Amino acid sequence: MQRPKKRSANRRTLLIGISTRALADSAVAGNHRVVALDYFGDRDKPGGAPGYSLKRDWGLDFSPANLLLASRKIDYQSVVYTSNLENYPEVVAAFDRNGNVLGNSPQSLQAVRSWGILRRFCAENRIRTPRTLLPGEENLAGGDTKWLVKSEHSGGGHGIRPWQGKSLQEGHILQEAVDGQPASILFVADGKKSRILGVTEQLIGRPHFCDAPYRWCGNLVSMDAHDGGPLRRYLETMVSSFVKRFGLRGVNGIDFMVDRMSAEKPVYFLEVNPRYTAAMELLEQACNINIFSLHIAGADGVLPTVSPTLHRPKAYSAKGIVFARRNLTIQQTDGWIDRQRRDIPFPGDRVAAGAPICSVFAWGDSRKSCLHRLQTAADAVRMDAGDKLEGREPC
Repeated sequence: MQRPKKRSANRRTLLIGISTRALADSAVAGNHRVVALDYFGDRDKPGGAPGYSLKRDWGLDFSPANLLLASRKIDYQSVVYTSNLENYPEVVAAFDRNGNVLGNSPQSLQAVRSWGILRRFCAENRIRTPRTLLPGEENLAGGDTKWLVKSEHSGGGHGIRPWQGKSLQEGHILQEAVDGQPASILFVADGKKSRILGVTEQLIGRPHFCDAPYRWCGNLVSMDAHDGGPLRRYLETMVSSFVKRFGLRGVNGIDFMVDRMSAEKPVYFLEVNPRYTAAMELLEQACNINIFSLHIAGADGVLPTVSPTLHRPKAYSAKGIVFARRNLTIQQTDGWIDRQRRDIPFPGDRVAAGAPICSVFAWGDSRKSCLHRLQTAADAVRMDAGDKLEGREPC
C-alpha cells in the first residue's frame, strides 16, 4: 500500500490530463501553486494557473505519452492527474519518478481498473455488479440477456455498443445491460478510510447534448441526494470496501446504477474513477468545499473529521457537456463565460463531430426545471456555434 510522503508547502503542482480547466479553477480557489498541461488549453483557464496545451503550444495530438514528453519542459515538484491517466499506470509511474504524484499510485490504478481483479473482489465482498465476461468467455453470454461491449480502459461511455456475437478484442469486456438510474458517488480517501462528498445523477446519452446512446454528457445534483437512508448507507459501505482493498487516496468517484426494485442490494457497481472527476466541479459550485484542497489532504493522509457539510443555495444544479454533431469552426466566444459556459474554445478553433464544444450549467427549484434550463443552455451553444439541433424533444 502506498504511503504519504512529506511534501513542501511551497511546491508547484503540475495538473495533467485531457482537460484541466476545472481542476485548475479549484486549485486557484484553494490558493495552491499550480501549472496546467492538457490538450485543449481552454480560453477560460484561470489566470492564477499558468497553462500549456499540447495542441496550441506543441502541435501534438493528445496522448499520455505526449503529456509526459511536454512536461519535461515545465518546472514542477508534484503532480495531480485527471482523465484519462488512470488507464496508463506506466505513465503515472514515470511522472512519479520525475515529480511527486499526489493521488493513487500506479499499483492501485493497475488493480482497480482490471475487471479480472474487480470481479473477484465484488464477489468476495457481495457487491452487486452486472455479469461481466472477459475475452475467451463469450460462450457464457447465451440466453436472452442484452450484452454490451466495453473497453476495459475507457471512460465517459466512449465506445460502448451492443454486442453482435463476435469475439472480444484484448482489453474489452462483455457486460450485461441492466436497467436503472445511472449515478456516481464522490469521496475523498486516505488509503484506509473515506469521507463521502456527494452523490450525483449521471446524464447519459441525452440527445440535446450528444448523439451516442451510452455517452456520459453531464451530472445533476440535488439536496435529496445527500440525505441518509438505506441507499446512502449501502454506498458508504461499498466505498469503504474499495478504499481498504485498493488503498485509494485523494478524491475518487464510483459509477453505479440505482436499482429501485432491490432493497437489499439497491445498486449495481459499474466502475471506479480513481482521480478527480468532472462531476466534482458541480459539487464544488453548489457547496462550500474546495475539492483540490481535499484531494491534496487525502493524498497526504489527512481526512476531514466528518463528511464535509454541503450547503446548497439551490435545490437542483446540473452540468452538461455539449458535443458537436458535425465538424465546426468556432467563430466567436466573447462573453461565453458570462453565460455560464466553461471549457470555452478560442475563435477559429476546429471542433470535430463528436468532440466537446463546451460545458454548460443550470440551476432550478425542481429536477424538471433544472434540466429544461440546461437543455436551453445547450441549444443556445449550438446556435452560437452553428450546430443547431432540429426537431429534438425536451429533456
